[in-house]
Amino acid sequence: MTAALALGDDALVLSHRLGEWAGHAPVLEEEVALANIALDLLGQARVLLSLAGDEDELAYLREERAFRNVQLVEQPGGDFAHTIARQLYFSTYQELLYERLARGTGPFAPLAAKAVKEVAYHRDHAEHWTLRLGDGTDESHERMRRGLDALWRFTGELFEPVEGCEVEWPTLHDAWLTRITSVLERATLALPEGPRRGGWAAGAGRQGIHTEPFGRMLAEMQHLHRSHPGATW
Repeated sequence: MTAALALGDDALVLSHRLGEWAGHAPVLEEEVALANIALDLLGQARVLLSLAGDEDELAYLREERAFRNVQLVEQPGGDFAHTIARQLYFSTYQELLYERLARGTGPFAPLAAKAVKEVAYHRDHAEHWTLRLGDGTDESHERMRRGLDALWRFTGELFEPVEGCEVEWPTLHDAWLTRITSVLERATLALPEGPRRGGWAAGAGRQGIHTEPFGRMLAEMQHLHRSHPGATW
């Protein structure tokens, strides 16, 4: 199932990226918050991947080109502001997507109805920190701006239609852009400039084309399972 793989890989990869903050978050509260968000996403990934096959085999035994996540979620965390920018872009998209899927009758409706509450928290967390960093000190404002600008070119791929995911993608895009613009205005930040679609934009993850950091992340994520094939605990 194409859509189950795509949405499941998005959640799995972002969960792993957020897990990389364990032991490195700026304050203890964020250590817990980011870990909880990562666990929520991992739970979503397990349900989605199980719709497409064996969740462990799909997570640990596929090669890089077989993953169908968008390139946005595989980008390294960078500094804390960079991670928050990635969270703002993705969690806003995911909440809007799950709201629409939850209203439908397709195979993703039960998961979406449950997960949309989790994702609403993820989006609220990202918005809170965007406002705090954007309208904080000169240093925090600049770091937030750099994170938003660096990841902007990866956002167009979020709205490329996914086979088996029945939503109105242009409408979803417009709602996302309206929300992002509102948050950035309140945070005294400008909407980034530059292409989000076309030849100069990034984004071919849905076709299995990934950025260089993804290969290194995947090697780390799959190392234990591949080192001990068939092991039981």
